[in-house]
Amino acid sequence: MMNGYNDNIHQQQIDKLAQLFPEVVTEGKIDWQKLQATLGEAVDLGERYGLSWKGKSDVFATIQEKTVQTLHSDQANSVDWETTGNMFIEGNNLAALKILHKAYYSKVKMIYIDPPYNTGNDFIYKDDFKQTRRSYEAEAGITDDEGNVVRDDGLRTNTGGHKHSNWLNMMYPRLFLARNLLRQDGVIFVSIDDNEVHNLRLMMNEIFGEENFVGEYIWHKKVTGGYDNENINTQHEYIIVYARHYSGNLLVGEEKETKYTLEDEDGRKFKWDSLWNVGGLTYSKSLDYPITAPDGTDIWPIGERGVAFWLWSRNKVEENRNKLKFEQKPDGSWRVYKRVYASDSVVSGSILDKTIVKGNTYSSREIKDMFDDTKLFDYAKPTPLIKYLVARGSSKDDIILDFFSGSG
Repeated sequence: MMNGYNDNIHQQQIDKLAQLFPEVVTEGKIDWQKLQATLGEAVDLGERYGLSWKGKSDVFATIQEKTVQTLHSDQANSVDWETTGNMFIEGNNLAALKILHKAYYSKVKMIYIDPPYNTGNDFIYKDDFKQTRRSYEAEAGITDDEGNVVRDDGLRTNTGGHKHSNWLNMMYPRLFLARNLLRQDGVIFVSIDDNEVHNLRLMMNEIFGEENFVGEYIWHKKVTGGYDNENINTQHEYIIVYARHYSGNLLVGEEKETKYTLEDEDGRKFKWDSLWNVGGLTYSKSLDYPITAPDGTDIWPIGERGVAFWLWSRNKVEENRNKLKFEQKPDGSWRVYKRVYASDSVVSGSILDKTIVKGNTYSSREIKDMFDDTKLFDYAKPTPLIKYLVARGSSKDDIILDFFSGSG
């Protein structure tokens, strides 16, 4: 489907630096002393705030490593091959992200992933830099060369450094590559629970920049049922949201489907609303003017003269006349309506409405209905939740990516 010898990501980073500071790059290599002099400040090698773990340095080598793998079409097992706008890739998602890098760099509007939560039971991808527990404990000084414990400070438990390090080693390069695929106005949604939400936030702050943190959704995965903690029964999970470059109106506001039922030429949902002020605003003489109707007559704002007025200026009406609707009443009078887009509506709350996005009971029933009453997947997300996020983060014809697709 695509030839996949990806660009050298390390060289791309150097090229970006060269665009900002051409004087610090000589023969394709960075002169660190010149860079330091250019910035006018000494390099601080002391302690600093950040996320650190064993194996982090190897992660960057993995990111820069080229892949010679390619994508091959499987038309025999495909549906509507000639007309579908979708693509499903089977294989290691790290290699797939590198292959997609060249063709989809800065083209993806929305990414949603539901990665392993690192509960101790889920699968962690076996990249080359994954450490064994014994190797980790030796490097961390917990055991000696023969495996004898020389320092027992709790790091040998299931919740210790080895467990988190492997998860971070797996996630970091994938999120790094994913960021490069996002458009400048792109957003990424990441499902997670309490096991790694703290590390995920720190890691994504480092990759995306803390200033590009959009927010955190909380959704009820279950209302009642089995207890996973002897003290507090956890009923929720998180969806962390980051932007490629944070700006206003990244997400489509909360939209009531019964109101925003129309679509414009770009697939954006809207409704018609009165162009005249119906109360609550102070009268403005500059907004009290006639608009020419399709039959050439003048339309004045409905209401008492000196009180009623339009919501748009005269210039805005002329520039956006194609976005207005003129409706003639039986008595011959005219009404003027403007488009109100769902994206201009109320910003969605951080706690998702469980009656809309549903929970795990709903998703389990969906899976059973699809597979003859057999529950093949334990942690599938309810489709209303995914639809909700897609509606918030994308519009018609946008490219959406999920590189931890699980059940597909």
